[in-house]
Amino acid sequence: MSALIQTVAMAGAALAAVLGMVVLAGRGARVLRLAQPAAGRRLVLGETLPLDRTRRLQVVSCDGRELLLLIGSSSEQVVSWLPPASGTSS
Repeated sequence: MSALIQTVAMAGAALAAVLGMVVLAGRGARVLRLAQPAAGRRLVLGETLPLDRTRRLQVVSCDGRELLLLIGSSSEQVVSWLPPASGTSS
């Protein structure tokens, strides 16, 4: 009976380790921007910046243009359309 409990415990630990690695790999890909949006998608959520407990700024890409949104607990507001990113850095 002790061997069965030990085997089940090892299998559970191995499953937890594999699931943990999958979650960490997904988060790492998102942080490093390795995960690309699916082709043909029109709406993509970019960066999010929390301002306080209830409000945050979000950059949303829609049809290739970026939009800055202010999201609150009871309202949403378009702050501005962002200018296109230039290919040169100065």
